[in-house]
Parts: sequence; C-alpha cells; structure tokens
Amino acid sequence: MDLEAFLRLLTPPGRRALDEAAKLLAEGADEVRAATALRRSHDAATTAAALTQVMLRRRAVAKFGPDAERMYFTPDGLEQATRPQVAEHRAARIAALGPPVHVVDVCCGIGGDLIALSRRGCAVDAVDRDPLTVAVARANAEALGLADVRVRTGDAAEVDPHGYRALFADPARRGRTGGRVFDPLAYSPSWPQVIDLVERSAAACVKAAPGLPQEFVPDGAEVEWVSFGGEVKEAVLWLGALAPADASPAPGAPARRRATLLPQGVTLAADGEPVRADAGPVGRYLYEPDGAAIRAGLVAEVAEMVGGRLLDPQIAYVTSDRHVVTPWASCYEISEMMPFSGKRLRAALRARKVGEVVIKKRGSAVDVERLRRDLRLSGENRAVVILTRISDKPYAMICTAMRNPAVHG
Repeated sequence: MDLEAFLRLLTPPGRRALDEAAKLLAEGADEVRAATALRRSHDAATTAAALTQVMLRRRAVAKFGPDAERMYFTPDGLEQATRPQVAEHRAARIAALGPPVHVVDVCCGIGGDLIALSRRGCAVDAVDRDPLTVAVARANAEALGLADVRVRTGDAAEVDPHGYRALFADPARRGRTGGRVFDPLAYSPSWPQVIDLVERSAAACVKAAPGLPQEFVPDGAEVEWVSFGGEVKEAVLWLGALAPADASPAPGAPARRRATLLPQGVTLAADGEPVRADAGPVGRYLYEPDGAAIRAGLVAEVAEMVGGRLLDPQIAYVTSDRHVVTPWASCYEISEMMPFSGKRLRAALRARKVGEVVIKKRGSAVDVERLRRDLRLSGENRAVVILTRISDKPYAMICTAMRNPAVHG
C-alpha cells in the first residue's frame, strides 16, 4: 500500500470502500470474491487498499482491542507497534511530570505511543521520516478524537528537544530487509544520535530491545525491563527528570534496574550490581523467574520471595521446599529428577503414561525438537520436562506445573 492509495481511503469514496469491504468479509466472502465485488464500484488501487486495511484491522484487534475497528495500519506498523497496555504504562510515568506535559515523540510509527500519551493528557508533537507512516499516525489521531496532537514528516535526529517537557524515542530496530536489528549502532536513528537527543532533553524515555548491552546505558539512567503476559517486550531507559534522583549516584556506577510485569502492574527495583543468590540442594519445587526479573538481575530477589536458592550459581532456576504463589515466577512441582539421558527420560515418561510434554531448558545444549521426536510418547497424561545443568552436569526433571492465580487469574 502506497501513500496515494492510503489517502484515498480517507475520502468519502474510500470510506465507503472500507465499509463495503468489511461487510463482505464479515459475510464470509474470501479475498478474491470480495475484491471482485468491490471492483464494480471502486478502482483497483482503492479496492486493494480497502481490503488490506480491513484485514489489518482484524489482526489488530488482538493488540488494540475495540480501537482497531477505527484505526489505520500498515503491515510493518502493526507488527512493530507497542501494545496499548505497555504504552499506557510508560505514558502514565511521563504524564506524572505534571500538567501541562508537552512531549516530542520521535520515530512515532503508526501512533501507538502518541495515543497513550494523548489519552494521559499530554500534548504531543510526533515525528517520523516515512510519509505513509505519518499519514497513518495522523489518521489514527483523528479517528480516535485525540486532542493536541500534531504529526509531521521529519528526521528524528534533527529534532530540537528544547522547549519540550519530555522526549520519547523509539528508534527503529528493523533492517531494510525487515529483519530485527540487535546492534544499537544500527538503530535508526543510531544510538549515538538518540543519546544526543537525550542529552539535550529535560526528561527522556527511550525504548530499546530487551538485550540492550550495559555499555550503551548512559549515566544517570534507570533501566526498566517490561514483560507482558510472560514475554519480555522491551527495555526502557528513563533519564533526566524521569529518572529517580538516586538512579546512578556516581558517574560509571551501575544503573538502577527495574522489572515490571503487565498487565498485573507490579514492579521490582534494585540499585547497584545484581545480588547473587546462594546455590543449594534441589527442593520439592522449581521456580522459573519471569524474563524481566532475569534481565534486570533480580533473580536473587525472586529467590528470597519463595524462600529458595539457585540450582546452579550461573543459571536462573530457583528451587525451594515451599510452594509460594508469586507473579514473578512460574512454579513446577518436581516429580522425578535424573542425570540427563534421552533413553532414561523416555522410559520414565512412558511409565507415567505421558503423551503430551512441554520441554523447557536453561543451561542445556540439548536440541529440544530432536528430543521431542525421539521421545515418541503416547498416553493420556501431561508433564513438563525441564533440562538444565548443575555443576556442569546435565539433568532432566519431570514436573507438574502449579497453577498460579497471580498470573492466570
């Protein structure tokens, strides 16, 4: 979909095409039949754009809920857009700077973050270098009735953050071929350009990949790893007036670290170097800390919550003799533990009549898919198999997942 075709959708004939496309697909027409019907009243470009938009809206419901029916998307924009719950979490902290909060949103994409910021009462100036993306973001602001939002085409690196209460930056992390970019120097704008913007801002919030290397974190920042539904979505850097006053007490000191779980809205924070928990014998239960806690170096804090210890000093599995319900870890009751052997594991699972197995691993070199094929299981029971290493020796544990109301409700 190009810019011209998208802009047609915003005209009265384009809106009619959208309505007709939505009706046809809702009535069960496939894409070919719907296109044929639409071509009777609309040109080929409008027909294609309308059908694409309706199908994107259908996909977007899982991420944007009811708003998706009114919003506009591009395929890449939908995939890369922040989930509203995560954007709202960030927007709340930015808005807490106190009204009025005038924010410049660089690399705004289709507008997921500017929507959350505007709904929190912020005035937003948004910038993106792609004219189509800008048109989509502008259309979304209008469709959702957002006040005090302006979107323009421009180079994020050339934005002047002076005069704004806060800067929000979400540098692009996709290469030209669409693949993910993991090197911050290859972000767009590049990390040095992002840091230049930050240094000229009174307050800044920067979204980055969860694996952001420590050496790229500037002095004075708080780093927050955000997990949604058990999956780590991003690392967020809070700087200037948005960082805690004690985020980094001295130049070069480790940044303050925070882990946040959504949609629960719970958070853990720590200063300085990560604390290491002691390792000890295997207990009745095994805990798998949430990825945000692991990224933030808060495994020792999770171990303390459950009265546990590490299985191995280098691996983020916690064991305990107590079953403790916490949103910070999944819990498994250990039924059997053995030195790893595919043959022995298969025999143990068959003896338990296990036909369906979830295999998890940490610190193990085992090829999970190959192991799954080799097990050749049949039976009516289910089990969780955890593969790990203790003192450089591989082990397998047959477990039962404990239901966690703190996570599943």
